[in-house]
Amino acid sequence: MEYKDYYKTLKVDKDASPEDIKKAYRKLVRQYHPDVSKHKDATEKTKEINEAYDVLGDAEKRAAYDDLGRRGRQTGDGFRPPPDWASQYDFSDAGAGTDDFLADLFAHMGRRGRAGGGAGGGFGGAGFQMRGEDIHAAITIDLRDAYTGATRNISLRVPVQDAQGQVTMQEKTLSVSIPKGVTPGQQLRLAGQGQPGVGGGPAGDLYLEIQFREDPRYRVEGANVYETVPVAPWEAALGAKIPVPTPSGTVEVSVPAGSQTGRKLRLKARGIPAATPGDLYLILEVVLPPANTARAKELYEQMAREMSFNPRADMGA
Repeated sequence: MEYKDYYKTLKVDKDASPEDIKKAYRKLVRQYHPDVSKHKDATEKTKEINEAYDVLGDAEKRAAYDDLGRRGRQTGDGFRPPPDWASQYDFSDAGAGTDDFLADLFAHMGRRGRAGGGAGGGFGGAGFQMRGEDIHAAITIDLRDAYTGATRNISLRVPVQDAQGQVTMQEKTLSVSIPKGVTPGQQLRLAGQGQPGVGGGPAGDLYLEIQFREDPRYRVEGANVYETVPVAPWEAALGAKIPVPTPSGTVEVSVPAGSQTGRKLRLKARGIPAATPGDLYLILEVVLPPANTARAKELYEQMAREMSFNPRADMGA
């Protein structure tokens, strides 16, 4: 019996999972199907791919195939089954007896096609249809867009199928609605905007992953937003009410007396307005005024004389 390496046909390892086998099959059948492929042996390649998947895509047939392969390697008899082999497997869907199944399994499965309810169903010849693959891309937005929602135009190079079934890459511009409350890493699904289907099958979907444009003032973690807020030394030391621009508008914030750089003020539910709104954290940063005038230098000198302050006291210096 002639050996056919179905794992090699589908370009998978012998320990490949059922999902990996299915994924490899879908990729190859799309690549070589006569409706879309320019390969000179596309029809024959499609038959080989279908034949391999009909075995490896069915758990019972795959077990039988692997068992025969192991026996052949051990005995040197190739794919000739031993007398008791048939009793170990129940191929209730084989149609005829076990001998007919063996001949069909290892030699003529391509002639049977897949219309008889095999692992994939309907992939062998005329009338073949397959849903198009999904496309994944990224879209970069401003943080403010996540607070208010927005509409953005994006351009993508996508595969387009013409009336003759030929697939070419074309640039496509889409208008995308950014809903209020999106967070980094979230995906927006645009139905039917993925790769075209085969044989009249439906197109796949386009998934856009949300990314935020970098902003030196803000850091985003999930729905929480962190904003650095500069404060003057007297505001931090004495306390003050200061206006702070935020992504949702300017708010008045109370700076507690004795604040230091790094102090965190929490504004509840002022983060991204997701299903569960995030919080806005204001990180205080004390900024010293420059000593760039005679009066400024005089004030610093006065502070040095009159204030017994040693910033390195905790270091023992």
